[in-house]
Amino acid sequence: MAKKGLYENRELSWLRFNERVLEEAEDVRNPLCERLSFISIFQTNLDEFFMVRVGSLHDQMLLENNPKENKTNMTAEAQLEAIRSRVEELTRRKDAAYVDLMKHVAKHGIKLINFAKLDDKGSAYLKKYFEEEILPLLSPNVVTKKQPFPFIKNNEIYCVAVLRTKGNKQHIGLIPCANSLFHRLIEIPGSKGTYMLSEELILHFLPSVFQGYEIVSKSLIRVTRNADIDADKVYDEELNYRDHMAEVIKQRRRLTPVRMEYTRDLDVKVLKLMAAYLSIDKDMLFKTETPLELSFMFDIQDVLRHDESLFFGKRVPQRSAELLESKPLLPQILEGDKLLSYPYESIRPFLNMLNEAANDPNVVSIKMTLYRLAKHSKVVEALVEAAENGKQVDVLVELKARFDEENNIEWSRMLEKAGCHVIYGLDGLKVHSKLCLITMKNGEDIKYITQIGTGNYNEKTARLYTDLCLMTANDKIGAEAARVFHLLSLGEVIKRTESLLVAPKCLQNKVLDKIEREIQISKDGGDAYIGIKINSLTDKKIIDKLIEASEAGVKIEMVVRGICCLHPGIPGKTDNIRIVSIVGRFLEHSRIYIFGKGEREEIFIGSADFMTRNTVRRVEVAAPIYDPAIRERIRHIFRLQMEDNVKARELHSDGNYTYVPHKEPSLDSQEAQYEEAYQAVGTLETKEEPANAAAPAKSAEMAASVKPSDTAAPAKQTDES
Repeated sequence: MAKKGLYENRELSWLRFNERVLEEAEDVRNPLCERLSFISIFQTNLDEFFMVRVGSLHDQMLLENNPKENKTNMTAEAQLEAIRSRVEELTRRKDAAYVDLMKHVAKHGIKLINFAKLDDKGSAYLKKYFEEEILPLLSPNVVTKKQPFPFIKNNEIYCVAVLRTKGNKQHIGLIPCANSLFHRLIEIPGSKGTYMLSEELILHFLPSVFQGYEIVSKSLIRVTRNADIDADKVYDEELNYRDHMAEVIKQRRRLTPVRMEYTRDLDVKVLKLMAAYLSIDKDMLFKTETPLELSFMFDIQDVLRHDESLFFGKRVPQRSAELLESKPLLPQILEGDKLLSYPYESIRPFLNMLNEAANDPNVVSIKMTLYRLAKHSKVVEALVEAAENGKQVDVLVELKARFDEENNIEWSRMLEKAGCHVIYGLDGLKVHSKLCLITMKNGEDIKYITQIGTGNYNEKTARLYTDLCLMTANDKIGAEAARVFHLLSLGEVIKRTESLLVAPKCLQNKVLDKIEREIQISKDGGDAYIGIKINSLTDKKIIDKLIEASEAGVKIEMVVRGICCLHPGIPGKTDNIRIVSIVGRFLEHSRIYIFGKGEREEIFIGSADFMTRNTVRRVEVAAPIYDPAIRERIRHIFRLQMEDNVKARELHSDGNYTYVPHKEPSLDSQEAQYEEAYQAVGTLETKEEPANAAAPAKSAEMAASVKPSDTAAPAKQTDES
């Protein structure tokens, strides 16, 4: 039975996280154009939440046994009702934030207007523009007995109108508004900086489209469809797995609608009719005052990019002070472990390491797991070069990386064509680890260089997400990594490890054992400690063990960016646990586990959050940190985060978050780490990387993501990465 007050529902915790993203849009301390990014990210995050999490809850409602969530015992129906209520609250807040932001944007010469604010000249121009540039490209539909309700594409904007005939019959008219052949932001000639959205223009001229009908009412709508499809359950063995995943992507586009948004008041009967046509719960219809899709915010940013004060100050990833760029990387790693900290340090040394391995005559093989990659991936280029140079290149490409499936399918084809041995993952398990193994042979001597990371091999997100990258020549780590790859190639998972933590068989149980050790230390009167930095905490076994540790007096500090299903600060239960969340300029993405203090302290970095999907349903890898200097560096990173008093919010026993009280000196942990990166190499101002390095990304593209891929503020701030 759930312990009252100790747990938070996963979905409601996620909505609290997205509320923190919205707070960044509201925060006047952030530059205006960065606030535009965050409101767009909030919307993108919410779209993905409905596609994946709400879609999953709808599927659960179809099950006969009516399963309950294992922490708060809420049924799927109860969760959907709570989600609906919270989303309505957040939508009102988003609407207010949008109005405020656009007022500030107008002060910088950019405005969105409607026809009521246009003069005759502007109206005449838009009428002509509509008739010549847009009307010929529209595909209107009128729903009648002979013309069924059309398929509504996922997350695309449509005009909907209630049409009345001369015979007093009413029909529904629909027009898709998305079209790559005309611009979404239409500038009004003679009114520099004045724009109208194309869907608003189409909505205004509906009488020109539906001639012969009276327009009774009209609105813009947007439908979100369930995207939570289990690729393994629908596997067709007549197809190869790559072709199967291509079919899964096609199926996803036609899954059941789970939400409809609309912008104008519509009659209750019309809303019921739309809900019936779409087979959607009427409680999942949401009215909003803002445009239905906010990606045009990035176009506004481009117009304002000349004003640097409207953006975060420029930051460029620096070279690592631990590595000499004038010398080969592989010998330096053989001499001692190296750590890269993104985005403060450049990913370039890791890419150089791969390129060296591709051309080093002593390198016999490169093995790697790939989950999400940049659009123009230098990692793939290095692997292709290695294969063409005769190296054995084994690559596990996870085709089930949600919303990146098409991208990964194309990369897998390119790798196979170059001669790489490509594996497509395991039945029922995603391979989410960030693991690379380079095997070298000089005479009879075999040496391993192993890289273990917390983030994807993606040059773009390495500039936007905070991640750690360990490169080591430790023999024990290399040998275990070799076993992991060997078993993966056989379709199996490793069941026993000594050094690495490897899910699904050797991570959750080992974490529980390490927490238990701290419990016994505390009970024996020792100074017990646990420090955890992750994206999300939902694994109930680990949560319950942390509660037990707190009850035993173990001091527990946690940085949990996103979902957190544990309430700290409950007297006698979790009052030894402190949890903060940092949502800021960069997406906090690194995972750090610290157990104990002094000589018995263990520090790990890895790819796994403490979510059941990571700990028992994925292949994840975490590595121990042995080098004393690197251990101290990771302790320092963790301590900065726990002491952040600018972007950190503290989680309270009631589930609410508040900003950590600000006191001097101010400490923004992300800014502090960038300052340290500059100082470590004697740089006091930004310096561009060489032209062959990863191209700098706009700050507006910082959280996806969302992608939606874990892609952008990052284009997304989700937890799928």
